[in-house]
Amino acid sequence: MSKPTESAGQGSSTRPYLIRALHDWCTDNGFTPYVAVFVDRGVQVPMEYVKNNEIVLNVGFEATSGLKLGNDTIEFKARFGGVARDIIVPVDHVVAIYARENGQGMAFPAPTADGADTGPAALEPRAEPAGRGLRLASSDDETQPAAPAPAPRAVPERPEPEPPEGPSPTRPTLKRVK
Repeated sequence: MSKPTESAGQGSSTRPYLIRALHDWCTDNGFTPYVAVFVDRGVQVPMEYVKNNEIVLNVGFEATSGLKLGNDTIEFKARFGGVARDIIVPVDHVVAIYARENGQGMAFPAPTADGADTGPAALEPRAEPAGRGLRLASSDDETQPAAPAPAPRAVPERPEPEPPEGPSPTRPTLKRVK
């Protein structure tokens, strides 16, 4: 039996399907899939790695154990500082999924306190050092009222610089420990 939807004719959220599709695309092309997650009380992640209510997680099969990309949650085990941790992320808290190597992926609106998405304003790019940052395609979640979609911005194709060795001073990363 299917789950009831919030409004008749709207159907279920496309977000979990898009996350799974982009995860598959990254994996099939040899890229490392990362998710950026808005963190609040509903998210189970190591809080010591959260900055500005956000954490970036490597969700590649090499960095996770028991990865489940469900319709409601993303669940897996990962090691942080050598300690295995259970991670549970509600799908509506995923604000982006992208390939680490080239930044290609998709951004989603962040949830608000009342559970509604914040809309296209949440898709504004964050300030990044020159020559770095993500190139993300935006997606208006289907829970948004009908509104004109923002005009797509052209991003010139240019080779991305290799990320510096070692952990980034601004974003936590998962490390594979053998």
